[in-house]
Amino acid sequence: MGKKNVGIIGCGNISAAYMKNIPTFTHLQLVACADIDLDRARARAEEFNIPHAYTVLELLNDPQIDIVINLTIPAAHADVCIQILEAGKHAYVEKPLAVTREEGLKILEVARRKELLVGSAPDTFLGGGIQTCVKLIQDGWIGTPIAATAFMMSKGHEHWHPDPEFYYAKGGGPMFDMGPYYLTALVAMLGPIRRVTGSTGVSFPERTITSEKKRGQVIKVDTPTHLAGVLDFHNGAIATLVTSFDIMGGTQLPNIEIYGSHGSLRVPDPNTFGGQVLIRKHGSDWEPVPLSHGYTENSRGLGVAAMAQALLSGDPKTHRANGELTYHVLEAMHGFHDASELGTHYVMQSSCEKPLPLVPNAVL
Repeated sequence: MGKKNVGIIGCGNISAAYMKNIPTFTHLQLVACADIDLDRARARAEEFNIPHAYTVLELLNDPQIDIVINLTIPAAHADVCIQILEAGKHAYVEKPLAVTREEGLKILEVARRKELLVGSAPDTFLGGGIQTCVKLIQDGWIGTPIAATAFMMSKGHEHWHPDPEFYYAKGGGPMFDMGPYYLTALVAMLGPIRRVTGSTGVSFPERTITSEKKRGQVIKVDTPTHLAGVLDFHNGAIATLVTSFDIMGGTQLPNIEIYGSHGSLRVPDPNTFGGQVLIRKHGSDWEPVPLSHGYTENSRGLGVAAMAQALLSGDPKTHRANGELTYHVLEAMHGFHDASELGTHYVMQSSCEKPLPLVPNAVL
C-alpha cells in the first residue's frame, strides 16, 4: 500500500513518543520536524534521526510531506491545524482538537473545503485494552450496556510536569487535559452522546510548582479543577464522569466501569494502550480477560497510522480518530462547563459514528 510522509510541528515534551513510534508503523515515514525554536527542532532531529529540521513555514512548504502532526500547546491547536490544511496537508493534532467549539468547527470546515482529513488524539482507544473491551461489549458478554462510571482523580501537574502553567489556563484543567481520553473511550464503547450536565469548581485558586526547574513559582488558576458530570448516550446508557486535579490524598476508584444487563466490565486506564480487563457476571467474582488485540505498549501515533491507512485504501471508515469524533468530544467537554454555569442539561449539537473497531490481528 505504500507509505505517507509525516512531519511534526512542536518538539516539546510529548514529541519524543511520536518520534519514536512513527517509524514503527507500516504506512508512515517521519521525514521532518519543526518548532518555533529551531535549535529544539535540530536537537530532536538528531536524537531521532529525522532527515530535516525545519522552521514551521519550511515544513508547511515541503511538497513531500503528506500528513502533519500538530504538537503545539492547546491555545495554538486551531491556528496551526488551519495552516496545515491551507498548505494542502492532512492534519493530526494532539488533544484537544481546539480550545473552543467555534475553532473546532472552523478546522472541520477548512478540512471539508480542502478535501483533506483531520484527526486528533487521543488514539489510546485503539490500543489492545480498550479494543478488547469494545469487542466484549460488541459480542454481548455483558448484555445491553446500561450505565458507566469513570474517574480521573489526581493532585495536579505542578507536582511533576516541568512546564505545568498551561494546565491551569483557559483550555486546560482536568476535563480538557484528561477528559478526551475518558470521553473518547466511552464513545468508542457506547457510541455518541445525546446530552450532558455537570458541576465544576476551583478548590485552590493558586497552585505552587513543586517540580524542578520552576519550583516555588505560583500559578493563578483560570479554569475549573474539579468537574462532576453526567452523560446520556443515544443508546440509552447513562454515565457518571469525575475529573479532578484536587484529590491530594489519592483514590482507589476504578478508571472506567461499564455495567450491562448481564454483567459488568472494568476497563483499563484510557490514558494507556494496554492494561488489565476484568469482567464480572451475576453471581461470580471479577475475572481477568486476555487482551484480544495488539498495540498494548505506548503506541502514540496509532491514530495517524489509521489515517494513513484510510488515505492509502480509500476507505474513510478506517480513519478512526477522525475530526467528527474529536469535535464531538470537544463539544461534550464544553457542555459540562456550560451546564454547570447555567444549571441545566446541555443538549449535544454534534454527533459522530462509533469508531470502526480494529480486527484482533490488525497491523497499522
